[in-house]
Amino acid sequence: MDLWIPVTIFAAFCQNARSALQRHLAGRLGTTGATFVRFGYGVPFALVYLAGLHWLGGHSLPEPNAPFAFYGMVGGIAQILATFLLVYLFSLRNFVAGTAYSKTEPVQAAIFGLVLLGETVTPLAGLAIAVGVVGVIFVSLAGKPVGVGSLVTALAGRPAQIGLASAAMFGLSAVCYRAASLSLGGPGFLMQAAFTLAFVTTFQTIAMIAWMAWREPDQLRASAVNWRGAVWVGLVGVAGSAGWFTAMTLEKVAYVRALGQIELIFTFIVSWRIFRETLHPAELIGTALIAGGIVLLLLGT
Repeated sequence: MDLWIPVTIFAAFCQNARSALQRHLAGRLGTTGATFVRFGYGVPFALVYLAGLHWLGGHSLPEPNAPFAFYGMVGGIAQILATFLLVYLFSLRNFVAGTAYSKTEPVQAAIFGLVLLGETVTPLAGLAIAVGVVGVIFVSLAGKPVGVGSLVTALAGRPAQIGLASAAMFGLSAVCYRAASLSLGGPGFLMQAAFTLAFVTTFQTIAMIAWMAWREPDQLRASAVNWRGAVWVGLVGVAGSAGWFTAMTLEKVAYVRALGQIELIFTFIVSWRIFRETLHPAELIGTALIAGGIVLLLLGT
């Protein structure tokens, strides 16, 4: 088994746990504060991980360059924008179609990967990505009165455009992170990914602190007051991000993000086995499509 596969599955599992922790904090912090703790409280763990690889693992530190800094900062800003767009989308009344279009990230990541890095996908992997995206859309629309025709019609609407923009920013950030990591040219995929993670997380933290100090100082204070819960978000978030950055250093972003949709399967297993929730038929169909897309992806790479 290629190493990027178990690393991606680990990252998806951690992302699922981090999202649950962030939702718990959102009620006490607000959207901006809950977004910030992912980065702000993750920085110490990212730096400790980097130091551990260097001092304990014997990996030499890479030499940053201009392309690394450019791609790292563009990716960091794109990820912040993507998160805000997605949160804003949920505040709109007619957000259902937009939510569906926000799930097109693997497709858009494949496009950005082709444009920025010249990376192509095999026909079977391309089919796998498409099947997985359709599955995620099924899940996101479960129980909601939205059909194919209304989705197409809604494409010109504001929620759909925001959803597509959010997916585009997430896809762009992922491709930029891979470009930043690869631009280091060594000393190995673990250190390249860790160094990129530490740089990006630090940059995002500084950017968000500056923004919050200017526009939302109350959220900055609330983030400090709720440090006990925020620390866990930072720890789990960095563990997941380390997995994503490592996987994206090893493999094309489109493949990594497509396999990362396994996160939804984890969610449904927990809902079914632990919380004893009844799944909607559309959720079952979507989950089956996601699983089928993952199988096709592994066969096609």
